[in-house]
Amino acid sequence: MSDAAQPTAAEVRAAAEAVKTALDRHLAAVERRTGEDDPAVYEAFNELAAAAEVYDELLYDRYDEVTPFEIPGAEDSLPPYEGPEEPNALSVLIRRDYAVAEPQRLMAQAQRVEAADDGGAGAEVSATVHGALGILFGEFEADEIASRHKEFGLEEGDSTLWVLAAEEPADPGEWLETPFDQADPGRVVCRFDVSSVFDDIEDDGEGDDDEDGDGDLVDDIEDEDLEPLDADR
Repeated sequence: MSDAAQPTAAEVRAAAEAVKTALDRHLAAVERRTGEDDPAVYEAFNELAAAAEVYDELLYDRYDEVTPFEIPGAEDSLPPYEGPEEPNALSVLIRRDYAVAEPQRLMAQAQRVEAADDGGAGAEVSATVHGALGILFGEFEADEIASRHKEFGLEEGDSTLWVLAAEEPADPGEWLETPFDQADPGRVVCRFDVSSVFDDIEDDGEGDDDEDGDGDLVDDIEDEDLEPLDADR
């Protein structure tokens, strides 16, 4: 880049101030979040990521310096957007992986649900991991299980949420037999990923310079405090 096209010191300083503001907004959103998938947190994260990227680029252009931030971006994993410019409908696809870390805890919670249900099928169902999973996921919504997974003896793995644009809403029952066949990456408007691999990337890159100047920022997602399972559920 020529000297004439370089950003000014004032522009770099303004970008740094924008990062500070975005940091404050992100922290405030995290402190106020209502659940693991709170859209306000994701919005604040994206704003912080964008501000950090602008600052990193200006800092590199002006001073040939980089930041230690890394942002896992959708550009590396998704093709360019090819969906409608003005979508009339959307689909939200969510995948969450769990490991059955404590089978006994899982089955004990399922037995409590059975005991509270006068029409329960008895201990034969909840006495197996397969049966216990069916009972708990039949009793609780997926979001509640996600926020209380430790109570159910589950350990979180990777999770992702895709928002896909569509021309028109699907007809009732149209895709129920194959609900995930329409997951066209070219129609993804935005996506939100959670994985321990991001922590690994951050650890591996600790102390290393971002040689190409494409500095990014990793979002740290912590578990919320979990409430005990209500005995009368």
